Amino acid sequence: MAKKWNFTTMGPTKNRVILFLFCGFLSFGVQAQEQLPLVQLLEILENKFDVKFSYSVNDIQNVRVAKPHPSAPLSEIIKELNEKTLLNFKFLDERYITVSTLDKTISICGFVVAENDNQPLFGATLSLLNASKGTITDAQGKFRMDDLPINAMLSVSYLGFTPQVFSAKDLRSTGNDCITIVMEEQNQALNQILISKFLTTGLQKSIDGSTILNAEKFGILPGLTEPDILQSIQALPGVESINESIANINVRGGTNDQNLILWDDIKMYHSGHFFGLISAYNPYLTNKVVVTKNGTSSEFSDGVSSTINMSTKNDINSEFSGGFGANSIHADAFVEVPISKKLAFHVSGRRSFTDVFNSPTYDNYYERSFQDSEISANSGKVGENNQKSDFYFYDYTAKLLFDLNENHKFRANLIGISNHLEYIEDYQANSGQSTSKTSFLNQENIGLGASWDAIWNRKFSSNVSTFYSQYNVDAIDYKIETDQHLTQDNEVLETGLKFKTKYKFSKNINFLNGYQFSEIGVLNGTTVNAPSYVSIQKDVLLNHALFSEVEYKNKTTYLRLGVRGNYFQKFNKFIIEPRLNFRQKLIDQLALKLQGEFKNQSVNQNIDFEYNFLGIEKRRWILADNSTIPISESKQGSFGFEYHKNNWLVDIEGFYKQVDGITTSNQGFYNNFQFINATGGYTAKGVEFLINKTGINYSTWLSYTYSTNTYNFENFSPSEFPHNVDVRHSFSTAFNLNILDNLEVSLGGIWRTGSPYTKPLQGKETVRDGNNYRVNYDSPNKENLDDFMRLDVSLNYDFKFSKGIQGMVRAGVLNVTNQENTINRYFKVNPENSNTTLKTDHKSLGLTPNLSLRIKF
Repeated sequence: MAKKWNFTTMGPTKNRVILFLFCGFLSFGVQAQEQLPLVQLLEILENKFDVKFSYSVNDIQNVRVAKPHPSAPLSEIIKELNEKTLLNFKFLDERYITVSTLDKTISICGFVVAENDNQPLFGATLSLLNASKGTITDAQGKFRMDDLPINAMLSVSYLGFTPQVFSAKDLRSTGNDCITIVMEEQNQALNQILISKFLTTGLQKSIDGSTILNAEKFGILPGLTEPDILQSIQALPGVESINESIANINVRGGTNDQNLILWDDIKMYHSGHFFGLISAYNPYLTNKVVVTKNGTSSEFSDGVSSTINMSTKNDINSEFSGGFGANSIHADAFVEVPISKKLAFHVSGRRSFTDVFNSPTYDNYYERSFQDSEISANSGKVGENNQKSDFYFYDYTAKLLFDLNENHKFRANLIGISNHLEYIEDYQANSGQSTSKTSFLNQENIGLGASWDAIWNRKFSSNVSTFYSQYNVDAIDYKIETDQHLTQDNEVLETGLKFKTKYKFSKNINFLNGYQFSEIGVLNGTTVNAPSYVSIQKDVLLNHALFSEVEYKNKTTYLRLGVRGNYFQKFNKFIIEPRLNFRQKLIDQLALKLQGEFKNQSVNQNIDFEYNFLGIEKRRWILADNSTIPISESKQGSFGFEYHKNNWLVDIEGFYKQVDGITTSNQGFYNNFQFINATGGYTAKGVEFLINKTGINYSTWLSYTYSTNTYNFENFSPSEFPHNVDVRHSFSTAFNLNILDNLEVSLGGIWRTGSPYTKPLQGKETVRDGNNYRVNYDSPNKENLDDFMRLDVSLNYDFKFSKGIQGMVRAGVLNVTNQENTINRYFKVNPENSNTTLKTDHKSLGLTPNLSLRIKF
């Protein structure tokens, strides 16, 4: 307890002494606080110290300063003026002193908090306009920047909140006083950010359970040298790729074609370069990626496993900016061009140089991609003199941004993705005659989109968007030995239109309604010259959908209830899809989560072993016909708890998913069901566990998933057997450390049980089928491959070339220990002994280094 003085108990002498001291301190305080105009002080100093001040009257007018102590030397007075004013006092020599705002630098500090709950925002970005300097807030929402120009302008931004712009002098630090910046949640952002730094910088967790990847702020993940979008999401629990391919992402036991992939509201049908080893989406103009495993908004359907929603930058900047870079596989560039305050143009492009230069990274990717294909199979064939393959890929994006005003914004988008493989063989027969064949494989996905966002008042807004997506695979395979030409085509055309409205009933309640129309056409064609064979199949399906949902949220409760009604015009079929997303805080640090959804999908991929594209691309998109190929439908529920305190996150969630309407042809069976047409389903259930600790300079996590995944085909015996992606146990862990402000290291590993496979029946490995023999398989997926293990490492170094130009070097190594992993196994009839079989193993990537250099301006 503080001591209280009682003046009445003291004698007269003591009272006089105290009164004298009190008056002295009071007079000192008054003197110290005495203010006078700066121009008057400068005149006093000129006379007292025989100096001359050079200044502009406009710079110092209306500036008042504290009167210095009479005995203070000139140097201390000038130092005090530099610290207490927004002016720069500079000695030219012993007598002349300049006073101006030029070269004046200041320090700023502050706290960034959310308006709704006053909680600090960890990872908010403060960036200097028209310059490359910036910082982010720490776990307490605090920031500090030094040596800023006095007239600098700063932007404060945080995903889901309205950006703000301040003058540096408004945030100026004086002593220990720091300003507090209150961020207002954007009206159009329905879901607030729950965890601002999840696993690594740029990964965030939303209150509805979805994960948001902010590509511009993305940190580092083990083994990666680029913020590869589809590689990065595999760090999430429940997201796997059993064959190391982003073209085969398995979310809670689903196949890749069961993921709805959107790029600026354009539905995409192709996701990878280099046959799935590299994401086809350039991350440097991609603003955010939202990954939803369950509890999806009723706005989305057509993906029974997950939704991956990518959005590009949507704001018009006042300054020209961009960047370029290269790694061991490709080079890319992007620019943001402001044409006016209301009009801007964004463009990006990327192309591989694999047809010109072969790096060690390319060699590993090539060997991994083309194993067990015609290209690798023909290597070393007797009688062959020479073979050559050229492979390259490219992608490009363009976006036109037009702001009619603050409330009406128009956008137009273009994206193109292409892979090209050309394979040439010079063949010399035993007769000595030489001949040559050229085979090729082209994959393309082109998307066009446009949208209009309108804010009619503080409560009501709307969005109209439309898109066109075209996917093509074309191939010609020329077999010299039989003089056979095999031509194949797979084409998907989809046109879509969506209209939605958002109404804000109150601070806590939002209402979403909308209508969506889509027309999908799919063509599959195969032509053979010898023997003559032509097959062309084309199907079209129209779908109308109405969706509606209400969202309620406060400091402790989040609830989103929705429903979607789908009408398939060709089949005269209705499908109703309810949606639920609920989160309730039990205490400040602990919350429970409950999610559920029904979804459907009308277009899937078939895996064709007989007519594959050069043995590399075996997948074809096909459209449901409501008989032999039904519409796939899923039902999914999940329940879990989330504990979050002191930057610790513990998340545990159990899930149950049932998908009906799959076919044997889209599962890629290597067993006795391989060529049998049948429909069935699968049931996946399991538990996902994640523990994550983040700090200002580090982040570490450990995730574990236990799941079972079982097929159910009633007409088969056995009717139930393990799914092709039935991975029972999966661990991943990583540790990221910022060693210096500009040096970051990431180390991590993956371990999971091997995927199932089917072996031949022992003692009777083959069976005769007419004039041919086929493999006689044992019980389906009864065996498992050896466990998959991989250790990866990355290093990131940032530097500056000059003012406004930043550089970054990243080095990464996949599979540091060069662990040999088998990712697929199947069997073939031995051509030399039809009673036996030959085992074929597909191997994962070995030790694969990569290096990238990026420049941003």
